[in-house]
Amino acid sequence: MSGDHTHVQEFFGVRAADWDRKFPADGPAFATAVGAFGLRPGDLVLDAGCGTGRALTALRAAVGPSGTVIGADLTPQMLAAARRAGRDAEGALLLADVARLPLRDGALDAVFAAGLIAHLPDPGSNLRELARVVRPGGRLALFHPIGRAALAARHGRELTPDDLRAEHNLGPLLSASGWDMTSYADEDHRFLAFATRRP
Repeated sequence: MSGDHTHVQEFFGVRAADWDRKFPADGPAFATAVGAFGLRPGDLVLDAGCGTGRALTALRAAVGPSGTVIGADLTPQMLAAARRAGRDAEGALLLADVARLPLRDGALDAVFAAGLIAHLPDPGSNLRELARVVRPGGRLALFHPIGRAALAARHGRELTPDDLRAEHNLGPLLSASGWDMTSYADEDHRFLAFATRRP
């Protein structure tokens, strides 16, 4: 395990127990984002970097009882918090690194990733790994419950042009990783970009 991973695990590990309590208003934003994603009953969807599993209920509702929902996260404490919240009833929880997923090529119809992209150690390579496990024509959602400017302000930072999630950076990054960006929204109350897996 690299130093990057240890850092990410430590960061989220100590915050896992309080995570949902700290951001109680995010639930509806997750549901709205999943609703806009266009999942179909029976789809197989991965919540990559699922954390405490806040998207799992909405993902399960979208794919229905015939669908499959997997939540993967690198941090055991986050998955433990998801179990305590009863979210393991909505999908299978997997302790896994999104940079090396234990899934076969083209296994998934879609990947939902909330707040993930800022924490990827090697975004290009990591997005290629997500592309590997999604079938051609399958979809990717990159979501955050607040927009870039609001998030920067929350952390006392300025937005810079080299921000990975800026449209002029994210489009080419996705394109180089096997994805075509199909929509992009960066508003105060949400960040949401959709992409389709190229054939």
